[in-house]
Amino acid sequence: MSVEFFGVGGPGQIGSLKKAENTQVDKTNKTSGEDTVQFSSVLQDVHKAQTATRPDNMERTERIQEIKQQIADGSYEPDLKKVSASLLQFLVEGR
Repeated sequence: MSVEFFGVGGPGQIGSLKKAENTQVDKTNKTSGEDTVQFSSVLQDVHKAQTATRPDNMERTERIQEIKQQIADGSYEPDLKKVSASLLQFLVEGR
């Protein structure tokens, strides 16, 4: 697919479209009424790492919940010196 913008053409088709080569596999999955999903071992390892409960992650989660509760109560008072220092650092360094 190519898109024209003010009379200038785009880069055209990027990549290729693949059609299912083995339609028999699709038919057997449909007739059995069962869908299967398989993930690579790398993806499984990433999922395990994300769900692992690390002590620092638990502390962070607890702190976030504490701050959310303070905001909901209206009792949250951020340290204005830290906020202003962080803002200045952001503006100066461009991060």
